[in-house]
Amino acid sequence: MRKDALVFIMACGKGERLFPLTKDRAKPAVPFGGIFRIIDFTINNCINSGLRKIHVLTQYKSISLSRHIRLGWGFLPQFLDEYVDVLPPQHRINKEWYRGTADALYQNIYTIQAEHPKYIMILSGDHIYKMDYAEMIRYHKQKKAAVTAGAIEVPLKNAPGLGVIEVNDNMQIVGFQEKPANPRPLPADPDQALGSMGVYLFDTKILIRVLEECIPKGMYDFGHDILPYMLKSHRIVAYNFKDENKNKAKYWRDVGTIDAYYEANMDLASVSPIFNMYDTSWPLRTYHEQFLPVKTVFSREYDNRIGAAFDSIISPGVIISGGQVHRSVLSPNVRVNSYSRVEDSILFEGVNIARHAKIRRAIIDKNVNIPAHVEIGYNIEKDRKRYYVSDNGVVVIPKGAVVRSPKKR
Repeated sequence: MRKDALVFIMACGKGERLFPLTKDRAKPAVPFGGIFRIIDFTINNCINSGLRKIHVLTQYKSISLSRHIRLGWGFLPQFLDEYVDVLPPQHRINKEWYRGTADALYQNIYTIQAEHPKYIMILSGDHIYKMDYAEMIRYHKQKKAAVTAGAIEVPLKNAPGLGVIEVNDNMQIVGFQEKPANPRPLPADPDQALGSMGVYLFDTKILIRVLEECIPKGMYDFGHDILPYMLKSHRIVAYNFKDENKNKAKYWRDVGTIDAYYEANMDLASVSPIFNMYDTSWPLRTYHEQFLPVKTVFSREYDNRIGAAFDSIISPGVIISGGQVHRSVLSPNVRVNSYSRVEDSILFEGVNIARHAKIRRAIIDKNVNIPAHVEIGYNIEKDRKRYYVSDNGVVVIPKGAVVRSPKKR
């Protein structure tokens, strides 16, 4: 385990693009893959990399996130100086809330100084990927850099939606472009650009000095303000992402929109998912409540009453009682009742699908009851009048929503 690095995970954004899933929770606390929260993947990267001094910076709608961290990640032995702590705004320096990623670190400068780390690792809490941060630290030392920024190669046509890093032949950063219309390609590959991953490694002394210079000037963000400011005076290098997922294509997903979130979950339920959750060499941990085993009930083909799931992720506590589930992700304690059908959908904890209901291409948030004979995802224009529908036609029903029974014919 590395004792010389202190990790800060940014979990303080509003997550507006993921609304209504973020109506009652922070974006990193949104469920993912049945049993996980989005932030679990970043924390697992830290644990698997030997980085076990972790602060999670929270701000908006943080109750469920703080509870998840406390229950799911409190097992690290603090007497061995290992922990995952939650840090809301402390108001020690001023009375402001976190005004950006750099300001969040600045407001916790006393925490940094109390720990005396050699390196500060800054991560985003809302991306899905597998990465060994210890490899990045070794690279940082080898390059004798003041700052190292994690980067991933992306096709040039996809780069306009990202922060693009410009590098020379030695991977030293020479410029930044924020969502450019004409992104700069890699020197050795005109069809590829380097996208920023929101992963930064700083020498601590340099970071503190730069924050003390920049924050009073209103420079609150690392990607937009701090790194461009440091270009002329410090050596900043890019670290090309090495994927521990060990697939042909590198897997890094920003699940910050409904459609991106939906597609990433649907990939997990596919026959051969790109992201492998079952790799025992890179274990994925989370908080598990005490739910009973999965149960399927009824197999009466003559009246189509079959309790079964196909090509799906089924979490503990689920009961499939005479309904059918196809290509879907079911969180714990979901019930699918007789003659109902769920396909290409994501059901959060505690969802109940009543008899003869039909659900297609939908995300149903926690503790929603779908009454008998309701159809969702079969008439998008009708659904738009009642629920949120994404650009790609995914219907989202928010947490605790009351879904009305259809009118009697």
